[in-house]
Amino acid sequence: MKRSSIALILSVGAVSPAFAHLNPAEHGSFAAGFSHPLFGADHILAMVGVGLWAFLVGGRAVWMIPTAFVVTMMLGFAAALANIGLPFVEPAIAASVVVLGLLALVALQVPVAVGMAVVGFFALFHGYAHGGELGEATSLSFMAGFALATALLHAAGIGIGLAGNALSHRGRVAARIAGGLTALGGLWLVAGA
Repeated sequence: MKRSSIALILSVGAVSPAFAHLNPAEHGSFAAGFSHPLFGADHILAMVGVGLWAFLVGGRAVWMIPTAFVVTMMLGFAAALANIGLPFVEPAIAASVVVLGLLALVALQVPVAVGMAVVGFFALFHGYAHGGELGEATSLSFMAGFALATALLHAAGIGIGLAGNALSHRGRVAARIAGGLTALGGLWLVAGA
């Protein structure tokens, strides 16, 4: 694994443990939605973790697992807008970082439907958190922004594995190491919260 890849992974892991995001009412709806997942280490690590694990499961999972996350995240967003109660949102988000990192670390092979269900469970909480912080923003624009950012973070996780394959035919090792670092980052976030 190249030093630049390691530096990128470590810099993502060094993000402050604060669960801070831009205020949607102050920063515009699409921009706030797009930036929302990018300003919280919890979201970044979980979204990249989804991509890492999808890469490691391989085949159709590479696109189906991330798609399940984005779609279910939008359902969680809708639940928050409808004021449907969902308990343990922040603990579930923190757990998602650790669990998704561990799934990538061990390269757990599961049927695609099981992988979709696992990430869907966590996506519900991530989407709910996004909806809970909507503020005055237009909901559809905000949702489009965070859905796009989420998909790009999933692609970054997949890209870590693909880049490792292209550079040294060790993409699976790179993705598993990144998964381990993601899990450690999740534990760090839990300890700092």
